[in-house]
Amino acid sequence: MSKEDKRRSFPTGDLARVAVFAAVIAVLGLPGALNVFGNAVPITLQTLGIMLAGAVLGTWRAALAVVVLLVLVAAGLPLLSGGRGGLAVFAAPSTGFLLGWIPGAAVTGWLVERAGRNPSLGRLVLACLAGGAGVVYLFGIPVQALVTGVPLGTAAWLTLAFVPGDLIKAVVAAIVVRGTQRAYPDAVPAVHLERVRSAKER
Repeated sequence: MSKEDKRRSFPTGDLARVAVFAAVIAVLGLPGALNVFGNAVPITLQTLGIMLAGAVLGTWRAALAVVVLLVLVAAGLPLLSGGRGGLAVFAAPSTGFLLGWIPGAAVTGWLVERAGRNPSLGRLVLACLAGGAGVVYLFGIPVQALVTGVPLGTAAWLTLAFVPGDLIKAVVAAIVVRGTQRAYPDAVPAVHLERVRSAKER
């Protein structure tokens, strides 16, 4: 295979990984959703997929995986928890959380990229919490308040119900990612970036 062919084949690998993680996020919606304390926004496992995508794919590929998923949802495919799909889900109290998945995955990926070739378990947990939870809340809470008509403080208070589960998801994601990266170095975003830069310089 020539150098030119290698450059052309590289994006295909990226697209395959993007598709796989879009599917992973969708599959994590199969167990369904849980509404607690009267919150209109359900608790789901799909934010675990956001954390995993960010920590494995890095910034732009993780964001693209989420975009692919949300485009399919908008097209009517029932890929969200509880078999939800269609444009109506983007006018619901959870809309901000869904849209927050995109920057949430990107921020998780960005932080893991900067953790180097051998990110520690602790840094992976922090990256997953910051992006997969913190950034998602930042987008989700104001939109929930706007759609439901409740005060911003009330929406923030209701979101506290997500915190214990998101802490557990971040730890689980970090453990899974750490094991994956040890077995498959290209699952380390920093390593992937180095290879991309090296290929461009050839």
